[in-house]
This record gives sequence, C-alpha cells and structure tokens, in this order.
Amino acid sequence: MPKAVLTPQSEDFPRWYQDVVAKAELADNGPVRGTMVIRPYGYAIWERMQADMDRRIKEAGARNAYFPLFIPESYLTREAEHVEGFSPELAVVTHAGGKQLEEPVVVRPTSETVIGEYLAKWTQSYRDLPLLLNQWANVVRWELRPRIFLRTSEFLWQEGHTAHATEDDARAYAARIHEDVYAAFMREMLALPVVLGRKTARERFAGATNTLALEGMMRDGKALQMGTSHELGQNFAKAFDITYLSEQGRQELCWTTSWGTSTRMLGGLIMGHGDDHGLRLPPRLAPVQALVMVVKDGEGVPEAAHRLVADLVARGVRAELDARVDTAFGRRAVDAELKGIPVRVEVGPRDLAEGSVTVARRIAGGKESVPLGGVVGVVAAALEEDHDTLYAEALAHREASTVAVTTVGAAAEAARTGWATIPWATLGPEGEEELARSAVTVRCLTMPDGSVPRKEDADGVLAVVGRAY
Repeated sequence: MPKAVLTPQSEDFPRWYQDVVAKAELADNGPVRGTMVIRPYGYAIWERMQADMDRRIKEAGARNAYFPLFIPESYLTREAEHVEGFSPELAVVTHAGGKQLEEPVVVRPTSETVIGEYLAKWTQSYRDLPLLLNQWANVVRWELRPRIFLRTSEFLWQEGHTAHATEDDARAYAARIHEDVYAAFMREMLALPVVLGRKTARERFAGATNTLALEGMMRDGKALQMGTSHELGQNFAKAFDITYLSEQGRQELCWTTSWGTSTRMLGGLIMGHGDDHGLRLPPRLAPVQALVMVVKDGEGVPEAAHRLVADLVARGVRAELDARVDTAFGRRAVDAELKGIPVRVEVGPRDLAEGSVTVARRIAGGKESVPLGGVVGVVAAALEEDHDTLYAEALAHREASTVAVTTVGAAAEAARTGWATIPWATLGPEGEEELARSAVTVRCLTMPDGSVPRKEDADGVLAVVGRAY
C-alpha cells in the first residue's frame, strides 16, 4: 500500500488512528466539539457488538429498560462522592421552553441516581430481588481532549443497574458480569486479551465500594479500559432509600451494582488489532466476512461471482459482491484492506478460465489460487483460524511489552513503552501518587494467575502499571 494512504504506526500512532477512523469510513467529527457521527460501516460493527453483548447480558438474567436522558440536579447531589466525581464533566440545562427552569437538569453522565429512584419505587419485598436492569443509551460527559470512540462528549453504551438482598449476592453478580459477560465477549468476539482486576481506591468509580476492570493493551503499549463492573455497597441504597421487607419482616437496605461498556470498545478494536494497512476485524465481528470481487468483466465472470456469494451465504458466511468494474481494482482492494474485511475472493477471466479464483487473506496475509469447488470450504476455515490468530498476536504483544519490576522508578520507565507489574505491597498509595505525577496510573490490581484479588487480599497482589487512553 502506498505510504500516503495511512500514516505508519511507528511514525505517529495517534495520526495513524485518526487516519483509520476517517479512511475506513468509521466515523466523523460532529458539529459540536467532542461529538461524533458514526458512519454506517462503523455503526454496523457497533450493532454486531451490541447484539452479542445484549444476548450475554440477558443470559445473565438482566432485562432491558429505558430511563430519561434528563436527570434532576438534586438527584446527583444525594450521593456526595458520586456528584463530586462527575461534576467537571456535567452538561446542565438551565433554560427550556423559553424560560429558566425552576431546577436545572443534568444530561445523564450515567444513571445510578435516576435508576436508584425507581429501584426504590419497585422494590418492596425480598420477593422482588434481585432486580436486574440494563439499558442501551447515550450519555454525555464533557470532554476537554476528545478523540473519536475513545473520549467523546457524547457516546453510546449499555449500563446495568441491579439491587440485591445481600452483599454476597451483589458481589457475585458484579463478578459474573465482569468475567462471564465482559471478559468472555472480549475474548470470543473482539479477539482481545484483557487483564481482569480491581481498581485501587484512587481509580475506582465515584460512589463505589469496589470497581472491577478489564484492561487491554493497544499496539502502542498504552492501556485502554474496556469495561467496568462496580459494587456500590449500600451507598446509593441509603441515598435513595432502596429498601425491602425481609422474610423476617424487617425493613432492610439493598446492596446495588452498576456496570457498563461503550463505543470505546470500537477504539480498542482499532488500536488492538490494526496495522499500517488499516483495520483487521475479527471475523465473528466483521459486518462483511468475505468480499467477492469482480476483477474485470469477462465471459461468465459476473455469473460466477454471484454464485460464489450465494454459496458463501448459504454456508453462513456474511458475504457481499463488489462488481464495480468502473472503479480500479487496486483501489477497491485497498479499501477492503482499510476496512479490515477478513477475506477477499477475486474473480477474474484468466483464473476463471482455469476453473479457479484467488483468495486473499487480510489477517494471515498472502493470496492463493483456489478451485471454484473449494472456495467455500477455504473461506470458512480461514475465518475460524483468523480469530485465533488475532487473539494470539495480541496476547504475544502484551506479554512481550510487560515487565516485572520492583521499584517505582523502574515502573515509570517501563510505562514509556508498555506495562509494568509491581507488587502492590511495594508500590502502595504513595507510589501510586508518585507515578500519577508522570501521567502513569495503576490500571488494576490482579493476581499472578490472572484472577481478581479480593479486597482483603494482600499477599501476591500485583499492580498493573502503564499509560492509558
């Protein structure tokens, strides 16, 4: 591919990212600073993410609902730590209908407060618990340094909110979402390895008693928080009077959780797998898994291409036809690579005369001549193989870019190009504060075997340290 198509990652990674977003036709900047317009191809990827995540959430027992975009300002002030954490990011409406509002309303930055009001209304007895809700919505958090998909003033997400009778039940459900929904989705759909851990007190969600996080390493060595699941203890239950009548006839406070993932995952997908040719999409996520391309017109070529598309679709492959012979084939091939389409099937008169076509692989690379009768099998096998290839490459990159250290200085140095792991007992809050002055953060606390430490764990707990988006 000519150098002019994309800025090389090694030359300027942020510019490369912007190039991919624009030239793969994923999104555009919106008319208000910090907003974005998601283009059809980018939205098609998001829709596939959304559909699979929604299935997993429902399998975990949550049901979808919808809550208002506007939240009374007084709701946020009822949980002091929560409003303090979000205050700099709030968008507040003070005028509407041609007059000043009696009470300002906040454009939702997250919905713990408004949903807490209704959890209290809908929870009367232990028989109503657990109450497991999820909503797909947009939220607004005013960003000073926006970047499409990664940090925008408005973004799309899902947010789950639950109420439970006991702390153990709430903790177990937050962990279930963290591991069985989020981590599994990222492995099985995004082909991205993530470190599972819990946030330090400094980094956890405002108003939470514990935050479980999933951290992915991008190809430039920086970390991206891919999703979080929060134990909220009884903080919001106290603020919003979320109570229930127990089996013993006593009025008890509920224990609540919240959890969310967003269009930030699209940014992680781009930066976790992309190369100097553009996107590399995991086949399970790709809107188009195989693009059948007419190289140029010739006897029987359009007909053969149409048959191949039909055969691939019949096998369950998401296949499309590109018969735009009025556009140069090279340009079309470059566009397909930019968009990360896993497989191209190139049909031209010369190959067809010999009873074959050319199959080009985006992820594994290379081309091969394949007999017409074997195309469907070759494509299907490639799509299965490519998911594992992407995951293995991302995991190898993370392992090669992570070093174990024993001092704060060594952790800061390692974070220049990747991640460091350091015993939390060695680092501690003081070392965390020292790292923060160099824009290095503790991404999460984890155990050497990759499990999530409990709040009471001390021995063996590792801090994963790096620079982050």
